[in-house]
Amino acid sequence: MRTNTNYLIDIDAPFSWFGCWPTWNMQPGNYCPGICTPAISCYDNVCNKVRTSSLSKSPSCPPAQDSDYEGECYCPYNVVDSLDGRCVISYLSSDTFDLKTSNGRNPLPPIYSANANVGCVNPATAFQSYPKDVTGVMALSTSPYALPASLNQPPLNKTLSLCLPSSTAAHGILFYGNGPYYLSDVDVRSLLSYTPLLKHPDSFGYFIGVNSFVIKKRSVDLPGNTTAKLSTTEPYTTLRTDIYNPVVRRFSLVTKRIPKANPIAPFSLCYSTSTNGTQAALKVPDIDVNLQGGKKWSISTANSIKQITEDVACLAFVDGGAKSEHAIVIGTHQFEDNFLLFDLENSTFGFSSSLLRKQTSCANFDFTMHD
Repeated sequence: MRTNTNYLIDIDAPFSWFGCWPTWNMQPGNYCPGICTPAISCYDNVCNKVRTSSLSKSPSCPPAQDSDYEGECYCPYNVVDSLDGRCVISYLSSDTFDLKTSNGRNPLPPIYSANANVGCVNPATAFQSYPKDVTGVMALSTSPYALPASLNQPPLNKTLSLCLPSSTAAHGILFYGNGPYYLSDVDVRSLLSYTPLLKHPDSFGYFIGVNSFVIKKRSVDLPGNTTAKLSTTEPYTTLRTDIYNPVVRRFSLVTKRIPKANPIAPFSLCYSTSTNGTQAALKVPDIDVNLQGGKKWSISTANSIKQITEDVACLAFVDGGAKSEHAIVIGTHQFEDNFLLFDLENSTFGFSSSLLRKQTSCANFDFTMHD
């Protein structure tokens, strides 16, 4: 992929898009105000497919209209901002994504390239709510226009792996292919448990079935067929109110000996981490998520608690309201230092629980280039 584009990874988005200008004339020496990519005509069949599909339609977006420039017809379509849900006009283009290969321990020199349809958006206005230097959204969903759909040729298989670090100073890992995946000297495939990946009729994202939450041997049972959406754009796990309330009550009860602090939005249960001016790290019981198929995803202190200020840490779960679209959305704080594997071929989801308990982390992949 372009070395000068930093992408927000979105495992739910139907399209990849980034700040660029679509253009017909890509000849060397022609002026371009920034990154330019080949335009796709509004008369092209793929334009019609994109524009008429439900992927580019949203209640917040007006219908896209053809755009003429210097006698050529561009193909505008709508994308929905991954962070704030607003409508963004995008112009259909194509681009090449270059991926380094790996032996599972280090990156290797050979490059694998894939051509994909992308959207060009105005870089001056589209990314104002994004982290600094992020000027693109990489779609890794099951959409026919997301990047995995373009990575379907041998030797690649449809397996996506993600490992997010707990520190912004460290690099995370994104693998495409079936491994091995070494962190330190551990092939993390040996640490994974698996549960089925489920489909949702109105989403190209990834869902898993959840039976209950267990906190210190007491179960908080859930309605039948409850699913959890996996999200790389939500910072914290969000629970529908009827699930949130009993989970927080139980967690509060088992941590009653820890001094409470005034809540800090968006959290409702917070703790004091300072005693007589001395900072203390919290240690709380695991939250075990019992999944479809009988497997257990353990959320340890590092993933259940968020340090908000020097003196206050909070349970990193958010009340999504009584009518939230999804009963459970598992967010990125709960992903940190957990190795996640999406086997798209066999519709299974692999997870490690916290790698810190295995004396490794997502930051331990060796990014030193080897021949």
